[in-house]
Amino acid sequence: MRIYIYGGGEKIVGRSGVGQAIRHQRECLRRSGVPTTDRWTRDAAAVHVNTVLPDSVLTALGAKLRGRKVVWYGHSTMEDFRSSFKGSNVLAPLFKRWITFCYGLGDVVLTPTEYSRRLLESYGLKKPVYSISNGVDTHFFKPDSAARSAFRSRYGLAETEKVVVSVGHTIARKGLPEFLELARRLPEATFLWFGWTNPKLIPQEIVRDMESAPSNVRFPGFVGREELREAYQGADVFAFLSHEETEGIVVLEALACGVPTVLRDIPVYDGWLENGESIYKASSDDEFQRIVSGLLHRTLPDLTAAGRAVAESRSLEQVGRRLKAIYQEQQVLPDAFAGRSAPKRALARYEVW
Repeated sequence: MRIYIYGGGEKIVGRSGVGQAIRHQRECLRRSGVPTTDRWTRDAAAVHVNTVLPDSVLTALGAKLRGRKVVWYGHSTMEDFRSSFKGSNVLAPLFKRWITFCYGLGDVVLTPTEYSRRLLESYGLKKPVYSISNGVDTHFFKPDSAARSAFRSRYGLAETEKVVVSVGHTIARKGLPEFLELARRLPEATFLWFGWTNPKLIPQEIVRDMESAPSNVRFPGFVGREELREAYQGADVFAFLSHEETEGIVVLEALACGVPTVLRDIPVYDGWLENGESIYKASSDDEFQRIVSGLLHRTLPDLTAAGRAVAESRSLEQVGRRLKAIYQEQQVLPDAFAGRSAPKRALARYEVW
């Protein structure tokens, strides 16, 4: 039996965390011995849906007509839709109603963290909701000292130059205004923001912020995963100032590459990323400045080994095993197939890992 990974909308979300999650699902199932397909086949037992576009609804309804299971990934919430694109704050309540309808078509809903699971259940979803990480490819994203020189050569940076990197859409929710303020406060470092958003969707205040960015900030735009890996490996600090996430795949990638990491202190990280253990957290511009400065000048303890361990606990292999266990619990695949490596105990739906 196969899992149909529905690719509708992948061209739209391909450069986002959702697009990365779709690719991860294919790979983690492959590594776990579960065949996948990119279309309906006779042996497709279930479909994975990752977007909330109208075609996804049609795909879910088509699966039900075929008597197949629908596994809907809850990547989006009303909370992380806010402060993103033009008009998002006005449309947020309608977006909540729409995604609640979409997720309700799933036989089972998967979402990356306990935080996002609680949010979705608060929307009134009646279907079972499990938390399961989007995962990270720890074979690909890993420490590599040689990549530091390659990265710095690519961007014309001296070996001794202090470099702070962030990744994401160029929107307020991702903390872009605060990232620019941090650069103003630390002129001795170079700040690079990797990621791209269609300019037609960016609010004017963010456009103005980018146009008036300090001279020590660069916007390389969207880059491929090989170049992004180099950026993690060559940076002195990964600063992710996002105000709202359902997990943050780029955080896992940075931790897997062994770069010192500072995050905004928001609820999504509670229970699996602890301040002062695997990462540093901050809540204000002053705290971000203090921590990033301390990491750049190595006056704070090195937490990168613990950060790498967190990433390994959410590797694609680990995610694949948990996904198969959920399949068994929800009878997505025949027991004989899904249960080959699934635990015999009942699966804890709310397990944090």
